[in-house]
Parts: sequence; C-alpha cells; structure tokens
Amino acid sequence: MKDGKVKIAYFDCCSGISGDMVVGALIDSGLDIKILQRELKKLAIKDYSVSASRDERHNIVGSNFKIRFKESSHHRTFTGIKNLINKSKLSAKVKALSAAIFLNLAKAEAKVHECNINDIHFHEVGAVDSIADIVGTAIGIEQLGIEKIYSSPLPLGSGWVETSHGRMPVPAPATLELLKDVPVVSSPVASELTTPTGAAIIKTLAQDFGNMPNMTIQGTGCGVGDKNFKEIPNILRLVIGEGLASNGGRHGHEKLLMIETNIDDMNPQIYDYLMARLFKKDALDVFLIPIQMKKGRPAILLNVLCSENKQNPIIDVIFKETTTLGIRTYEVNRYCLERKTEDVSTPYGKVRVKVSQKDGKLINIQSEYEDCKKIAEKKNVPLKQVMDVAKEAGYNLRQRR
Repeated sequence: MKDGKVKIAYFDCCSGISGDMVVGALIDSGLDIKILQRELKKLAIKDYSVSASRDERHNIVGSNFKIRFKESSHHRTFTGIKNLINKSKLSAKVKALSAAIFLNLAKAEAKVHECNINDIHFHEVGAVDSIADIVGTAIGIEQLGIEKIYSSPLPLGSGWVETSHGRMPVPAPATLELLKDVPVVSSPVASELTTPTGAAIIKTLAQDFGNMPNMTIQGTGCGVGDKNFKEIPNILRLVIGEGLASNGGRHGHEKLLMIETNIDDMNPQIYDYLMARLFKKDALDVFLIPIQMKKGRPAILLNVLCSENKQNPIIDVIFKETTTLGIRTYEVNRYCLERKTEDVSTPYGKVRVKVSQKDGKLINIQSEYEDCKKIAEKKNVPLKQVMDVAKEAGYNLRQRR
C-alpha cells in the first residue's frame, strides 16, 4: 500500500466461478506459472503437475489452468487437508487463506450431511486438483499483492451434475449452503456454473458482492473454463486496480439498499438493542424518524442502509426483534468523500481525526468522538474543548505537509 492506496481485485463472474478458472484468471493477470509450480511443490503431494495454456471461448482469449495427477480412491478429511497445508513450507499468509477456504467448504459439507466438521471426507473437493486450485489461489493473491477483493453476483446454472454421491441438482447442496447471503443471478445455461470449490473461494475472499468498486484499472485477466457453451463464453474475468484504503476503493458513487418500516406499537427501550444487532449484521447506517400515522397515532420510521448482499440477514433481524408486519426496500445512490483516519498530537495526548478529501483536496477534519470523550473524562476538561484542540491539530498537521 502506498499513499493511502490499496491493490483491489474484482472478479466478474459472468459465467460462474470454479477453482481452475480462478487460478487461470490470476495467471492471465500476471501470476508467473513457474512461481506457482515452485510453491505448490511445497505440498507433500506426489505424482501431479500443473500447467497453463492459451485458450479461447467465443473469441475471448485467456488462460486455461490444468492439473494432471494420479489420484487413488482414498478420501481426504478436513483435518488431513489442514495438516497437509500447515506442515508445508508455504508462507503463513498462503497457509491461513487456504485453510480458511477449506474451513468454509467443510462447514457447508457438514451442514448438508448433518455431521461433525471433523467427520467430513472430501471427495471431488478433496482431490489433488481442488487442493491445487485453492492453495494456488492463495499463492496468486499473495504473489500479485492483492489486498482487497470484490465480486459480481454469481450465476449458478441449472440442470444436473454427476458427483460421488450420484446425480445432484444444480446448484449442488454444498454450493447453496456456501452462498447464503450472497447475491446470485439467473443464467440461460443448463449446466453447473458455480462449483462448490469456486463458491468456497469467492465466499472466503470477497468483502462484498455487487458492481465494480471505484478504482484505477491497472490490468485484467481471463480464466477459461473447460466447458464450451453456445449461449455465453465460459470465462471468469479478473480486473485489478488501485483504490483508496479508507473505504475499500468505494469512495465516490455506489448503489446501496434502504430498508424501512413503520412501527407504532413497540416499547421504545428495544430500539437501542435493535440498532446494535443491525450494526452487527453489517448495516451501514441505522436511524429513527418520528412520524404520525392514520388516526393521529405517533410512530417510528426505522431506516437501515446496507449493501445488497446484507439484505436478508438484516430483514431477519427486523422481523425477529420488532413488532412490524411488513418491510419496504428500495435502491439508493450514495456519494462519499475519500476518508482516512490519522493520529494527531495534542496537549492532552494523541487523538484520532477523520480526514475527508475530494480529488485529493482537503474538505474537512473531524475529531474522533470516543478518543476525545476518554480524554475529557480522564483530564476533567470539557469535551468540546478537547474536540476543538484535536481538530485544530489536524489542520495544522495538514498545513505542514
């Protein structure tokens, strides 16, 4: 990261997502296949090799990632896979990310099969190819220096897929379990587009699902899948760029969701608890507006701002914790200044201040309330005095730069 900027990756899952397509997109974006081969050799797995070749779908050219191996019918447990990764000489970051992806996958499988996570025996996803896909993804993220990851909504496909458990409807049960709270879209293709491995990877990696975040594009890549559809190209696009660290590159304009409901028969003491629960579910803002309903009844208009993929868990909280019988939602546009937090020195001690900018120009500086509150209580000085001093120190610091 430099000058408050971070490297952002956006996965455009126009034809779904699978493990090999993710690694292919990373290779096409600059991941050196020789480095990938060297790092994967740190896993204690024999008789396999990985390669990448140029391929195309509907005249769009990209990288097709291939794994060749001799695999027995031996099934791998989650504990065995975790030990395989942890005992390797891979970097700590690659180990942690790979283990996190497999953990999400194991949780989904355990839920589907109603068993303990340690009793899960991976079949397709535990084979060498999926281990290489997941660990290869973690290697690519580290090698390309990617710090924040976002994704488009996911098309799942339809029809049937052959598994070790027999024919399964598409999407597979584990895929559906993994993609709870993730936005999905329909597709004209009667085939499995998002695989369990692909779902586990993107569910673990992505901080949010939706439109491409604000960033300066630095490069693109394309992972090519093995299937060839008539309707759409079987590809996964990866866009890499630079954005502000303060809000994940999402300063400027973004589309969000407003959730609201009228409540006229609830104990007002509940609102404080409700707001805390909503923020725990990643609500971006929660506010209450006094309103007057029919027959002169006083009421409260509850407003909750959130990203689209957080809609369902937030609605669940509202229904469970309030007396409302109905909820409205609508899309809103939000415009944000570039923001970051800095430490400033004051006669009372260090205080954080929030600095907002537009196009690199200073707009405003505000003192961090909680910092000032603690100092005011400890030093026995007026809170507004501490806030004013911290704000002035922030402006002085900016002028000296």
